[in-house]
Amino acid sequence: MPDGIRVGLAVHGAAGCPVAALSARRDEPVTDVAWTRSDGSITEEFRVRDPESVEGTELLPDAASVVDLGDERVYRYRTGGGTAEAGCACAAIESLGVPVAGARAEDGALLLTLHLPDLDRLRDAVAALDDVADRVAVRYLIEGTADEATTDRTVVDRGRLTTRQREVLATAHRMGYFERPRGANAEAVAAELDIAPATFAEHLATAQRKLLDEALPEG
Repeated sequence: MPDGIRVGLAVHGAAGCPVAALSARRDEPVTDVAWTRSDGSITEEFRVRDPESVEGTELLPDAASVVDLGDERVYRYRTGGGTAEAGCACAAIESLGVPVAGARAEDGALLLTLHLPDLDRLRDAVAALDDVADRVAVRYLIEGTADEATTDRTVVDRGRLTTRQREVLATAHRMGYFERPRGANAEAVAAELDIAPATFAEHLATAQRKLLDEALPEG
């Protein structure tokens, strides 16, 4: 029996995905993207931290708030099938009989998690996405194994970090910020970087979230 693969794909330039377009206008990702089909239409929902980026936007004029979850909010909207579905990256994957295990959007790219039987099926998925997007990149690929002693390895794409975020992480690490007890506090690291402590905290939180998204992908 094949052990299969778990793969993360970044779909760039998916013109038929308003959620991906919305993420290009935000500092935070659009998460928990899910959808269902009924009566010839698609109902999609997603989760965001800053509702202001959703409400009133021409990208999703019919998006309606569903529930508040602390500092996040879930929105839902409906689109027609047919042409709208023809340009949808997720629909392209599902047309192969492959469920999308996880979906979110960040910096204009749609990030998908898939579970596939082999590399041939991955090639089919990439080919299907090429028809609806400008570019498709493999973010990580994990081979399944029946050996319980095998470690769970993954690949972290450091390219998701900005130059400034990498500098903040590297400086904090070099100065012992992540050690216990700490070799330097936030104020000391911020001074070394010549930025305000609040700015340091913001860069650090964003960088850590991006790395954790890579190491612990949704789905």
